[in-house]
Amino acid sequence: MCEVEERSPVRASAGSGEREGHGAAEEEMAVEVSIVMPCLNEADTLADCIVRARRALEEHRIYGEIIVADNGSSDDSPRIAMQMGARLVRVPQRGYGGALMGGIAAARGRFVIIGDADGSYDFLEIPKFVAKLREGFDLVAGCRFPAGQGRILPGAMPFLHRWWGNPMFSFLARWWFKAPVHDVYCGLRGFTKELYLRLQQRCIGMEFATEMIIKAHFQGARITEIPITLYPDGRKSHAPHLRTFRDGWRTLRFFLMYSPRWLFLVPGMLLILLGLLGYGLALPGVTVGGVTLDAHTLLFASVAILLGYQSILFAVFTKTFAVGEGLLPDDPRLTRFIGLFSLEKGLLMGLGAFVGGVGLLVGAVYQWSLTGFGQLDYAHTMRFVIPGATLTALGFQTVLSSFFVSILRLPRQ
Repeated sequence: MCEVEERSPVRASAGSGEREGHGAAEEEMAVEVSIVMPCLNEADTLADCIVRARRALEEHRIYGEIIVADNGSSDDSPRIAMQMGARLVRVPQRGYGGALMGGIAAARGRFVIIGDADGSYDFLEIPKFVAKLREGFDLVAGCRFPAGQGRILPGAMPFLHRWWGNPMFSFLARWWFKAPVHDVYCGLRGFTKELYLRLQQRCIGMEFATEMIIKAHFQGARITEIPITLYPDGRKSHAPHLRTFRDGWRTLRFFLMYSPRWLFLVPGMLLILLGLLGYGLALPGVTVGGVTLDAHTLLFASVAILLGYQSILFAVFTKTFAVGEGLLPDDPRLTRFIGLFSLEKGLLMGLGAFVGGVGLLVGAVYQWSLTGFGQLDYAHTMRFVIPGATLTALGFQTVLSSFFVSILRLPRQ
């Protein structure tokens, strides 16, 4: 739960006097834009951010409100927010995303603009975001990088973030998810409250920003990007809250969880191809560079095939569950795949592989019996045992997986 300090509401606009005498309900309806600033000990810069946000609203006659989502500040940030006429929302859920969730939940505007309160963003640029939202865009992302015509002033972004972290994650967002952005991490952005409610965001850390971009694209939202300027952090009393490797890992983890293709499917396919190559060389006993590939190669190849098949099954499980829960959009390829491999077909294929594998194992036992259950030519018999064990395991996995996918596809209320 978030605590909202209502004793200092703000209606920052050039014509606020025209609204005097109206009821509370009409006053709330008048809010077009809610500016939400996540705040954790930002006393050095908060006042200037509020002044600029208010000026942007007043000079462009935008009826709006300024919300400071305080995330447990121990300095004068809450007092400054109240003194400057902003709505103070106390958010106990710690984290960048947690603070924004609390602030956005309290927002009364049709449009929401979020921006950090550390002085790195110029809130005088807000009218550009509002103009795009008024044009009908659902999400307007700021872009700090030259690729999107943005500008980063000297000292405004750490070297590793500027040349590796941000460009890499933005590239992955475009490649893996087809998101139309060049700066997936930019903290100055605008969106409709309606879109935000549809997204049902869950990330409470820095990955909140990337989650919004990816989910909005998945839901077919109209997204555009506008260039902005990033300024050096104005705080002097403490270091930035961002932790390079911790937050980078959390973002990568989120990307992978929302992309079963790259987390499970592609590695699984590569492992199976590697295993099949091993079988193709080891079964006939090919010699490569003076090395004869034999039973041991078959064993390694079987491990690769089993691991790869398991990985592909996890891709199917994850995608089926995510689509069913609304975390990912419907995928026609998944629908076609499941249509081709129904429960019954999966059971038949699995049982066929299982029976074939057991048949090879029985053949190996028979060969053993011919020797009076004595010593075996392992180079020969393992050519039956290893493929037999592999087919048996694959068949068993296929039978169980066919049932599991069918369970995942059951309608849920």
